[in-house]
Amino acid sequence: MERAIESLDAILIDLPTIRPHKLAMHTMKGQTLVIVRLRCRDGIEGLGEATTIGGLSYGMESPESIKQNLDTYFAPLLIGQDAGNINAIMHRIERSVRGNTFAKSAVETALLDAQGKRLGIPISEVLGGRLRDRLSVAWTLASGDTGKDIEEAEHMLEIRRHRIFKLKIGAGEVHKDIAHVAAIKRALGDRASVRVDVNQAWSESVAITACKALGDAGIDLVEQPIPRHDPLALARVSARSPIPIMADEAIESVEDAFGLARSAAAPIFALKIAKNGGPRAVLRTAAIAQAAGIGLYGGTMLEGGIGTMASAQAFVTLPQLSWDTELFGPLLLTEEILATPLIYQDFHLEVPNLPGLGLTLDEERFAYFRRDRSHTTVSLR
Repeated sequence: MERAIESLDAILIDLPTIRPHKLAMHTMKGQTLVIVRLRCRDGIEGLGEATTIGGLSYGMESPESIKQNLDTYFAPLLIGQDAGNINAIMHRIERSVRGNTFAKSAVETALLDAQGKRLGIPISEVLGGRLRDRLSVAWTLASGDTGKDIEEAEHMLEIRRHRIFKLKIGAGEVHKDIAHVAAIKRALGDRASVRVDVNQAWSESVAITACKALGDAGIDLVEQPIPRHDPLALARVSARSPIPIMADEAIESVEDAFGLARSAAAPIFALKIAKNGGPRAVLRTAAIAQAAGIGLYGGTMLEGGIGTMASAQAFVTLPQLSWDTELFGPLLLTEEILATPLIYQDFHLEVPNLPGLGLTLDEERFAYFRRDRSHTTVSLR
């Protein structure tokens, strides 16, 4: 079979970040990407990426477990299969592998990249066709220092890179977090949208009180204020909050999205290809949300360029993305493994109209930053 899959390689890539990135459950001081290289008999190679945050502190998959499961369980299911029939391959995987949505997303992305290259069209066209060529991108202010965050936001506005800012709160005292956020909003005023991500850190009662204070401060939305396992409590918070609540960690699958929509748990859904099982899977979650009148936001797991572009190729096919995106992962990294970095300009991420993902690896740098590297030197950027 000409399009048969010959090999699937999963490689751990360790990259430094521009600064510590504070979340409620973890502080990132670097990022590990799991890069998938899927090679086919017709000479086509597809690239995919699975990236999570902070080992197991965020979710149930870690870079190491993703690689192990791809090597041990996914590869035997894929070798010899027709790479051009993505539906059949992903159905085959679903029958044999439970969960592991990050690994599934990397495989589906690689299959889509290979198919796009094979057909000479972008992944967005494989997915039905794009409706735009760029996406507005938020930036997370996560230093924890009010003055530094204001200075950083002002710089982003000045260079026209971001005018949407998200603040990670929840790790500290609630009243201090709210004062921190309010001060930043006062400084930026109407020049920027300011949002907060609590990463499940609050109880229901604290969330109700805090959302009122955040609304008074002019904050635009609150992301996942309470633990993911209680959609009814999230619905109660949503009903009493003066500003919209966004579900993020509560959506671990397409089925979760349906349950949240059915219980009116939140008026906004964060879309993440890794947590849904791939670009095609995340569009199923988007369809559920759209049918229920729920707003959409293009989320990130702080992926590198491959995972970020896979998300972007899916998001540009959506008729509405009312709350924009936060596809800034590559900007958090100090080093690059792509021959040409993604383009961020005029407050947007540009989505190339090139075959597949439209990306090429810098093989020298890729070899240097892989965890099992044999190369010991490279020109740092």
